[in-house]
Amino acid sequence: MAAVTLSEVARAAGVSPATASRVLNGSTRIPGAEVAERVRAAATSLGYIPNAQAQALARSSTGLLGLIVHDIADPYFSSIARGVQSGARELGKTLLLICTEGTPAEERLAVEVFTSRRADAIVLAGSRSLKDDDAADNAALLREAERYLANGGRLLLVGHPLVSESHRPDAGRMPGTSDSPRATAPTFANPLLLAIPNETLSRELARTLADRGFSRFAIAAGPDGLLTSDLRVAGFQRGLDDSGFPESAVYRSSFNRDGGFEVGLALEGAVRDAAAEGGRLCLFAVNDRMAMGLVAALRQRGLEAPADFAIAGFDDINTLEDFVPGLTTVRLPLEEIGRSAALAALTGETPPPAYGEVVLRESTAEPG
Repeated sequence: MAAVTLSEVARAAGVSPATASRVLNGSTRIPGAEVAERVRAAATSLGYIPNAQAQALARSSTGLLGLIVHDIADPYFSSIARGVQSGARELGKTLLLICTEGTPAEERLAVEVFTSRRADAIVLAGSRSLKDDDAADNAALLREAERYLANGGRLLLVGHPLVSESHRPDAGRMPGTSDSPRATAPTFANPLLLAIPNETLSRELARTLADRGFSRFAIAAGPDGLLTSDLRVAGFQRGLDDSGFPESAVYRSSFNRDGGFEVGLALEGAVRDAAAEGGRLCLFAVNDRMAMGLVAALRQRGLEAPADFAIAGFDDINTLEDFVPGLTTVRLPLEEIGRSAALAALTGETPPPAYGEVVLRESTAEPG
């Protein structure tokens, strides 16, 4: 059956199509109450379904908020997404979600999709890649963001600024923060940034672990050039230096549970050597999922935390509620970060700074 048209509604209500459109599509130029009620009654009786695109034109707003994350199955991103949904709901907006697996090429396509749908705002959450192979895609993402902003959209970045073709890890720091590299001083209407203090918090974690008597460390990190991982590694190394210890060995793998498992297998010998010398190796995994994989690998080899080694993660994802042993980690208020990101993106207000805290649990306790 053919859909009921606006002209049919107008004819049934005895008004012009333009008047019916103003009533049903949300225009501020609504006719008198009696006429408006007659139009709505006709639309209801005929089963008319409003056209969302027409409503967007009438209101100069689609009411859509786009969210781009690496992997919604990752508890880190699902918690942020839950917060973004909460913020969108508060302001009566509809959330659209795209997962990208973290590549700048897919992120560019996602921004392009939301631009074509005239999303009022976009939240882009996740790490940036500093790999040379991603330079061209980073530049393309920057250009697509510029096009979106130039057309009146709002873009909020959770984590880090966008990366330019000329960006290098040693290019300096953005003013006012020790954690965000100078990715680019944007040439377009500035995207909002909700920076996460990855380096500062991992530095604090290292100091805390050193204060608890640990003196041997190893780091499980993501691939070289993954900015979130690199900042957490750098911060932890600085914390060790603050406490008078040399740099720790860094073992790199995938930035997920499987990567942690792989590193755990590689670290078995080091864990046993430390135990044979009467000590415990303290492991730092740059996210909780890597930490969980690392514990699983060593457990498979008959080694348990905290008896045979100590371990700490980062993020305090909700999955840890049922994880044994209780994992020492850095807690980030992920849902609140997502909610703040949504509200800032939709209103244009500067988001409040993110914060975090070290949470000590059984995995770094004294054995027994």
